[in-house]
Amino acid sequence: MQYRQLGRTPFKISEVSFGTWAMGGWWGPLDDKSALEALHRAIELGVNFFDTAFVYGDGHSEQLIAKAFSEKKKRQIVATKIPPKNFKWPAEPNTPLKEAFPRDWIRECTERSLKNLNTDCVEIQQLHVWTECWLNETEWVDELQKLKKEGKIRAFGVSINDHQPDSALALVKSGLIDTVQVIHNIFDQTPEQQLLPLCREFNVGVIVRVPFDEGGLTGTLTPSTIFPEGDWRSNYFTPERLKETCARVDRLKKFLTPEVDSIPKLALKYCLAHPAVSSVIPGMRRPAHVEENAKASDGKSLPQTTVDKLHQEAWPRNFYPVW
Repeated sequence: MQYRQLGRTPFKISEVSFGTWAMGGWWGPLDDKSALEALHRAIELGVNFFDTAFVYGDGHSEQLIAKAFSEKKKRQIVATKIPPKNFKWPAEPNTPLKEAFPRDWIRECTERSLKNLNTDCVEIQQLHVWTECWLNETEWVDELQKLKKEGKIRAFGVSINDHQPDSALALVKSGLIDTVQVIHNIFDQTPEQQLLPLCREFNVGVIVRVPFDEGGLTGTLTPSTIFPEGDWRSNYFTPERLKETCARVDRLKKFLTPEVDSIPKLALKYCLAHPAVSSVIPGMRRPAHVEENAKASDGKSLPQTTVDKLHQEAWPRNFYPVW
């Protein structure tokens, strides 16, 4: 496992890290035993950064992380997130801050996450949505700074709205945040246009989420895939969308080589090819997922010629529902 600096924070984190939404709910039946085994295997393979959120099962993912750390007797770096108080994803452009992140809500959610994680301090706290109008208000950042001074968080950032990387450009320039979390993958390459270069210029850590396009870029879906009951992706991958996704993934097979021998490895290495990216956080629920994904951090960069050709595979679109 290779490690990269997370922006201006004091942390060096694993290139391939651990996303935990799926083990909290909304992705079909839960299997806590398998999830804990996956967390254990990740630690064994050198993963040292785990991304979660209070809303992932009302703290369930946070609690599983705490249990895994206790069982392995090894504390790792954790990033969690504060849900908007109105529980609306994505944040609408003119949402008043008081409806989403008032001071007392930021503190209440942080305290709950600390309890779930069984710790006195979480390394990275994040707002789970962002809209640019909040940049003109100080309440959110003042409270996060206060929590930092109290030693309850070490750094803070935002998780950018789905497919809206440019909504955080002014925020990055402001110098107020330490990290951004953004959707970036072979299909959605838009962060490369402005956000990633700007983060590198202002030394803001970049956490890439959805590197597999919610499973499309794992190469395991087929046009006939039926998602389990309770898996929200049945609305993301409607039949026509699923058919086109599979066709586009099939085209990526021409980029596979003996060194990059799977679609997941290609997808993760594509994200890691950009120098602004600190880590990718694929969702993982089974040890086999961890073992496959960890192979992408082998110290060998994807050739620039391959990266350039993959730029032709961009497919900008937004399949997400309004939550």
